[in-house]
Order: sequence, then C-alpha cells, then structure tokens
Amino acid sequence: MLEFANGLKLYHAGDTAVFSDMQIIHDLYRPDIALLPMGDHFTMGIREAEYACNLLKPRIVVPMHFGTFPMLTGDPHKLQPTADRQHFELWEMQPGVRRELALKAAV
Repeated sequence: MLEFANGLKLYHAGDTAVFSDMQIIHDLYRPDIALLPMGDHFTMGIREAEYACNLLKPRIVVPMHFGTFPMLTGDPHKLQPTADRQHFELWEMQPGVRRELALKAAV
C-alpha cells in the first residue's frame, strides 16, 4: 500500500494470485487504485482478477504482467465489473505514455 499526501491510496499486488486477505486490505486501507497482475500463467488470470476487484473495490484498476511474451495470455479487456463491483475504471498503460490522475482520494 502507498498512501500519498492527498490521501490517495494505491495497492500494488506484485506477482500474486487472488487471496482472501485482499478483503482485509480493502477494509483497512480502501485502495483507490489497484495494480493487478493478469497474465494467467504465473499470476492470476481475468477470472481471478475480477474476484480481486470485488474484494479490493478500487476505483481504478491498472493491469500488469500480461502480454509481454506468448505464455502470458491474460487479456485485461475481458475484465468486467460484476454484481459485487458495479464500476471501476480500467487503465491499460502503454510504454512511454504518461497518465495523470485527476481524482481525489475517497473520504
């Protein structure tokens, strides 16, 4: 977890799969942004990433660790909100492209 001076909170999942303590991370820290691996080989796939989104309930999801070589077949475009999580914004980052966050932290 990273918390910025303005209160914005970012969760970086590293190279993990989904795990039940993501619910505790939500309950204690309420991340605004979640960086989630979605390669579907060494880490979680899309189905597990959707479940992680339901546990973490971030406003923005940044997919990572997918598509860099053929074995990593996860496709973040298939990530969909489910009944438990009606909305999140998907930010697929591109190399060399800067993205600025114009969003304030939740109160």
